[in-house]
Amino acid sequence: MNKIIFFSLLMIGAIGCSQHKDYNTKKGYAAAGYDVVAYFDGQALEGKKEFTTNYDDVNYMFNSRANMDRFNARPEVYLPQYGGYCAYAMAVNGKKVNVDPETYEVRDGKLYLFYNKGKNNTLQLWLNESPQNLQSMADINWEKLIN
Repeated sequence: MNKIIFFSLLMIGAIGCSQHKDYNTKKGYAAAGYDVVAYFDGQALEGKKEFTTNYDDVNYMFNSRANMDRFNARPEVYLPQYGGYCAYAMAVNGKKVNVDPETYEVRDGKLYLFYNKGKNNTLQLWLNESPQNLQSMADINWEKLIN
């Protein structure tokens, strides 16, 4: 894969995002309106407006009242890593890049979202490289951005 094209696309994805300071709030909601609890059940489900809650000044939508209640009981468990930005982009270049909310991984009890457009599925890059090393790099880069 041509890395120049890949990083150019990542940068384009980062431009023009409506966002809260540390959260990717595309479409006005975390995870682009997808149910962050459903990911932990192995599903990428769009939320419904009637099941909306707010945590840390960010709106979250859920597919069901039960998932909204699970989130409200322990929101920190379900929060996407790196503010809901692409985990791979955070690792390799420390940039806030939008995601495809249907491209995700739950690893070690944490939710990671990824950019996926055209031939650039960053989840596959994440998995093919070293998720543990990339996770460590992303953690360091994220701390630099938010502090």
